[in-house]
Amino acid sequence: MTTTVLPVDEAQARPTKRDRILGLPKSGKLIIGLSIVGFFAVVAIVGPMVAGDPEAMVGGRVEPPSAAAWLGTTDTGQSVLDQLLYATRDSMLIGFSVGLLATAVSLAFGVTSGYVGGWLDEALSLLSNVALVIPAIPLLILIADYVDGGGPLMIALIIAAISWAGPARVIRSQTMSLRNREYVDAARVSGEPGWRIMIVQILPNLVPLIASGLVWGVIGGVLTESGLSALGVGGGYATTWGSMLYFAQNGYALSLGAWWWFVPPGMCIAVLGTGLSLINFSIDELMNPRLRKAAS
Repeated sequence: MTTTVLPVDEAQARPTKRDRILGLPKSGKLIIGLSIVGFFAVVAIVGPMVAGDPEAMVGGRVEPPSAAAWLGTTDTGQSVLDQLLYATRDSMLIGFSVGLLATAVSLAFGVTSGYVGGWLDEALSLLSNVALVIPAIPLLILIADYVDGGGPLMIALIIAAISWAGPARVIRSQTMSLRNREYVDAARVSGEPGWRIMIVQILPNLVPLIASGLVWGVIGGVLTESGLSALGVGGGYATTWGSMLYFAQNGYALSLGAWWWFVPPGMCIAVLGTGLSLINFSIDELMNPRLRKAAS
């Protein structure tokens, strides 16, 4: 009985049973990223349940952290911690809603356009090109002002409406590469309808690309909403990290040295963005064997 001995590099590059089951590379970045996002998800769910009224006065004006207010107070005596817990819920809701909506639209447009081709491909490509060249920030400001008070889901829908075009073009390009593979031709010859081929044969091969687009969609949703709210054009529909920064700026928190007012929401935005970026880097390692080998 002969035993085949693999070269060291090949043995290291071969995925383990754990990798094959999870479909993900072994990566410390993935663990850290998922832990960060999981922490914020728990805070978003549990935080408002244990927080007090974010509008209630709990102390004096611009008081530093104390036993009564762990993260200090605002210029109107409101608890920064209570506001932060509610802001985490709305910011996470907006971010993940934007990611899901933009990914769904880009997937539908990209796969359909790339597989069907012809006039439908040209029409959908024209639509995505138009969406790409429209100036996003002025449009967002205009629509957000028009639907003032529409709620977090409304602003998520607005941001998603201008975020799908780029990922759709990437998915279209990959679908055009997959539609000429042998297994797709075999399914087509066997008489399978086009919709089934797109769902069963093509979509599974787009999972890493879809996951990466979803992660970047969430990052873009959180950052876009925070930027609009920090500029005072977010509509004032909810308490978010961006709206906290806006009111801190208007309350001269920096001039007063009230770091507890603006640092926590800013840190939340930065840490969540870092966690999502680490997850995306891990997805890149899954898609690119060279990166996976370098990381192992």
